[in-house]
Amino acid sequence: MRRWLAGLADNDALGARLVRIGIWVLGIAALILVLDLLGVPVGDWIRELFKKIREVPAWAVLAGILLQSVQTTLAAVAWLTILRAAFPRARITFRLVLASYAVSVAMNSFLPANIGTLVMLIMFTTVIAGATFAAIFSGYLVQKIPFTIFNIAVYLYLFLSVAGSFSIKLSGLANHKILVIAIVAGFAFLLILTTRVFRRQWAKLRDQLIVGGKILGSPRRAFTGLVLPELGSYLARLAIIAVFLGAYSIPVTFHNVVSVTASNSISNTVSVTPGGVGVTQAMNSAALKNQTNASTATAYSASQQLITSAWNVVFAVVLVSWVFGWSGGKELVASSYDQAKAKSEELRERRRVRHAESS
Repeated sequence: MRRWLAGLADNDALGARLVRIGIWVLGIAALILVLDLLGVPVGDWIRELFKKIREVPAWAVLAGILLQSVQTTLAAVAWLTILRAAFPRARITFRLVLASYAVSVAMNSFLPANIGTLVMLIMFTTVIAGATFAAIFSGYLVQKIPFTIFNIAVYLYLFLSVAGSFSIKLSGLANHKILVIAIVAGFAFLLILTTRVFRRQWAKLRDQLIVGGKILGSPRRAFTGLVLPELGSYLARLAIIAVFLGAYSIPVTFHNVVSVTASNSISNTVSVTPGGVGVTQAMNSAALKNQTNASTATAYSASQQLITSAWNVVFAVVLVSWVFGWSGGKELVASSYDQAKAKSEELRERRRVRHAESS
C-alpha cells in the first residue's frame, strides 16, 4: 500500500513538473512572438542560429560547446582562487562563482561595452559577505593579468604577420603617426592628472584594493590557482577556433588559430556593438584572407560566434537556476544588471566631469 501511494505521489510530482515545463515552453514561444511584433528580431536570430548549426558538422558543434564550457569553467576556477584569498572567512562555493562568471560571459555575448563583466562584479559584491565593489574590482584587475599577457603575445603576432589588421578599425591612426604620438602623450598626461586628483581618495581605497590582490602575496598559489587555470582556459579558446576552422575546411595552422584569436580579442576591445558583431567578421576576414575567400571566412566567424553565444546563454541560465533557483537567480541578475547600468553611467559621468575640469 505504501509503495502504491509513493508511486502515485511520484507520478503526481512528475506530472506537475511536466506541466511546468509545458507552461515555460508556451511562455517562451509567446514572448518570442511578442518581441517579433515589437520589432525585436528574436525569431530571425533563432532561425539564423539553427541555419548555422545545420551548416556545421555535428562533431564540431558538440566539440565547440564542450570546449566553451571548459573555457568558462577554468576561468571561474581562477576567480575562485582570487575570491577565497581575498575573503578567507566567507563561504564561497565554486558553483556560485561559476554561475556568476557564466552570466558575465553570456551577457558579454550580446550586450555592448562588456557590461556583463560589471554585472558579475556586482553579483560577487552582493553574494559574498564583507565584499566591497572596490575589492572585487581589484580582484578583476588581478584576474586579467594572465589573460592580458597572453593577449599581448598574440597581438604582436597579428600586427607583425597579418597585413591590414591594424587598419580595419584604426586606419586613421595607422596613417597619421603624429596623431598617434599626440594621443599617447595625451593619455600619459591624463593618467598623471587622474593620479593627482585621486591622491586624496587613494588612501581610502587602498586597503580595499589590496584585499582583491591578496592572491599575489602567495606566488605558488597564484601560479597553480590563477595562471594555470587561465592558461587552460586560453588553450580551450584556441581549440574552439581550431574546431570551427576545421569545420569550414580552413587550414588549421598555428598561424591561423593565433591570428583569429588576436582579431577576436581586438574586435571585442574596439567595438561598441553587442558582442563585437560585424567588427569580428571583418577582423577574421582580414586574418584569413590568404587562407580562404571572404565569404567562407565570414560564414566561419558568424557560425562560431552565434553557436558559442547561444550556448553561453543556455549554460548561464542552467547554472543560475541550479545555484540560486529560478526566481532568486532572475531577481539577482536583474538587480545586478540595473546596478551595473547605474554604475556604468556613474563612471561615465565622473570621466565627463574630470574632462570638463581639466579642459
